[in-house]
Amino acid sequence: MSKRLEGKVAIITGAARGLGQSMAELFASEGAKVVACDMEDLTYQNPSVEGYKLNVTDVEGCKKCADYVKEKYGKIDILVNNAGITRDVLTAKMTDDQWNLVIDINLKGVFNLTRFVGPMMQEAKKGSIINISSVVGEFGNIGQSNYAATKAGVIGLAKSWAKEFARKGEAVRVNTIAPGYIMTDILKTVPQNLLDGFAKQTMLGRLGQPMEIANAALFLASDESSYITGHNLSVNGGMRL
Repeated sequence: MSKRLEGKVAIITGAARGLGQSMAELFASEGAKVVACDMEDLTYQNPSVEGYKLNVTDVEGCKKCADYVKEKYGKIDILVNNAGITRDVLTAKMTDDQWNLVIDINLKGVFNLTRFVGPMMQEAKKGSIINISSVVGEFGNIGQSNYAATKAGVIGLAKSWAKEFARKGEAVRVNTIAPGYIMTDILKTVPQNLLDGFAKQTMLGRLGQPMEIANAALFLASDESSYITGHNLSVNGGMRL
């Protein structure tokens, strides 16, 4: 049985740990060569995953990254825009720095890398781009106006790019995944009573695991989703039903 990403080349941002790590290792296990981009060193080792230091707010750095992967591997089949941060505070108390930093990384950072990778995929006439959004981008959240704005924004970017990068008939697909509460390192610092409350907000009565987001990304990255583009896939356990 052939692997689902056999022979494909993927770039994943924010891949040193958490969701990015889960996606990188799963993609590698399915045959992909993965360039795992992050400002930090990778917290894991995998022969099919290459670490690459990248600050997604650095436009020139993003161009160099895209050019490097294209030159080394000959193509870019998959881009997962996963890098993101939070700086949570009520709007009335939010500083310019808290607003700007989240916008620069979570929204402009997605634009910075895709502006170079998208045209490469157009030229190759194929590719899959996946933006990682959030349930907060779909429904908002108190104290997260900056984060919500960016995560709603990447859904709009995906819908626009789905039209733009395929406008001449290229098989370039662009989709978004909106995770709910997922048990990454960030949530491991949250008190158990709050985690239990989050779990009760879902129809499935539990929090998600990083691999459940990685599995969704694998589907959208693979040829199994060849007729899906411009779509936002909510993976949240039925949190807002």
